[in-house]
Amino acid sequence: MPITIMGDKEFENVPSIKSKALRINLNENIYGTFAEIGAGQETVRNFFRAGAASGTIAKTMSAYDKDFSDAIYGIEDDKRYVTEARLKKMLSHEMRLMEERMDREKHPKKLFFTYANTVATIDFAKKYKGHGWVGIRYQVRPDEDYNEISLHLRFKENDARLQQNTLGILGVNLIYGAYYKYDNPKKLLRYLYDHIDKDQLEIDTINFSGPRFENVDNRLMSLQLVKNGMTEAVMFAPDGNNVLPARILYKKNVLALRGSFRPVTKVNMDIYKNSMELFKQESRVEEENTICVFEITLSNLRSEGEIDEKDFMARAKLLCALGQTVMISNFQEYYKVVEYFSRYTKQRMGLAMGVNNLVDIFDEKYYRHLSGGILEAFGKLFFKDLKVYLYPLKDKKTGEITDSDNLKVHPRMKELYKFFKYNGKVVDIQDYDRSLMDIFSREVLQMITEGQDGWEEMLPLETAEMIKSQHLFGYNSKMIEQK
Repeated sequence: MPITIMGDKEFENVPSIKSKALRINLNENIYGTFAEIGAGQETVRNFFRAGAASGTIAKTMSAYDKDFSDAIYGIEDDKRYVTEARLKKMLSHEMRLMEERMDREKHPKKLFFTYANTVATIDFAKKYKGHGWVGIRYQVRPDEDYNEISLHLRFKENDARLQQNTLGILGVNLIYGAYYKYDNPKKLLRYLYDHIDKDQLEIDTINFSGPRFENVDNRLMSLQLVKNGMTEAVMFAPDGNNVLPARILYKKNVLALRGSFRPVTKVNMDIYKNSMELFKQESRVEEENTICVFEITLSNLRSEGEIDEKDFMARAKLLCALGQTVMISNFQEYYKVVEYFSRYTKQRMGLAMGVNNLVDIFDEKYYRHLSGGILEAFGKLFFKDLKVYLYPLKDKKTGEITDSDNLKVHPRMKELYKFFKYNGKVVDIQDYDRSLMDIFSREVLQMITEGQDGWEEMLPLETAEMIKSQHLFGYNSKMIEQK
C-alpha cells in the first residue's frame, strides 16, 4: 500500500458506512469533488455526516436542471442524460477543474479524485424502477496517472427514498474500495455490496482502467458479477470490451445461440449462419436491426466444480475474434433467456439449437419449481412469435438424421410438442453442411489436449490458429513435436 494512504490501520476492520467515510475524511491526502445528478447528493451526504469532511471535499454539486447540466457538461448526441457518455463527461470536466484550481506545487501529496453519478430513480407510476451510471476517477500516488472505475446499476426497490439511500451507500463503498482495495479488484467488487442486499441493487456492467488496473481484464470482471450473483447476465462486444446489455439489445431483433463453445467449431458457425438466414426471412426482421448473441451459461463454465477463468477467457477470445457478441448468464432454462431479452426489446426473437437441446426443453423436471409447470414455462418461452431454429443430429452408429419430424420427446409431452411444431414454432435448418455432422466440440477438445492430429480441420481457420499461437485449451506444441 502506498505510503500516502497508510497510517489509519485502526479502521481496517470497521465495516460501517460511517467508518468508511470517516477513514477517507481523516486521510489528509485524499481530496476531490462530488457531482451527483438525479437522485440527490446521497453519497457526499455520508461524508458530511461522518465528520472531518473539510479536508476531503473540495466541491459538491448537483446540476438537476437539464439546461444547467447541458451548459456545464455539453449536450449528448442522443439527448439523454443517464448514459455512460454523460458520466465520462462529468468525470473529465470535474477533474479538469480540480487540476486548474489546485496548485500542485502547493499540494504535492494530494491524491485527487472526482466521484460522479447520473441516475434516474423509480418513476411516479412505479413502472420503471430506475437505473444509473456511477464512477470515480482518482490517483493512488500524486505523481501517477488517474485510475477509473465505472459501473451501471439497476434499482430493485420500489421507493425513491430507499433507492437514494442505497445509491449513497454504494458510492461510499466505491470510493473506499477504490483507495483501499484497488490491489484486489475481485474483492473490491464484492465490497461494493457492503450493507446492500442483492434484492436492492443489480450491477450489470463494470469497467476498470488506469495504471493500477493494467492487468485487469474487464471480461473477467464481468464474469465475477454473474458469479457473485450481482446480475443475471453480462455481455461483451467483439472488441472484447464490456457493454451494457440494455444498449446492445434495445429495440433489436435478437437471435440467441447457446453452447459451451469449448472450442467454437465449424458446426457452431454453420448453425449461426443458417439460423441467421432463416431469422432474417421473418417479417419485420432487418439485418441492420438484428443481433446474434452467443450465450454461455455459468454451468457450462464449470469444468470441475469451480469456474476455470483461463478456460473462460479462451472461449471469450475465440468468439470475439469471430466477430461475435457474447453473453455470460446464470440462466438454466431457455425461457429465462427470453424473459431477459424482453426487458430491453419488443422485437422478434429466435433461438438456434440442436436436437438434444430441444428434447431437453420438453423435459418436465426442469420446471417443477414453477406453479404452472411446463405450461407456464412454455407460455413465457414461446410468446411474441418466438421461433426455434433446429439443427439436425446425426447418429454416429446408424447415420440416421434426426430433425423436428422424427425427434422423440417424453410420451406425456408428445401432444404439446406437436402443438408447437404444427404452429410453426419449430423450424428445421435445411441447408446445413452435411460434411460437418460428425464434429463434436468435446471430441475436438480431447484431441487438442492429447496432442492428436486433425482437429484444426474441424474449427474455423482463425480459431485453430489462435489456439496454437496462444496455447489455449491445453494445446502443447512440444507434445506435437515429440510425436
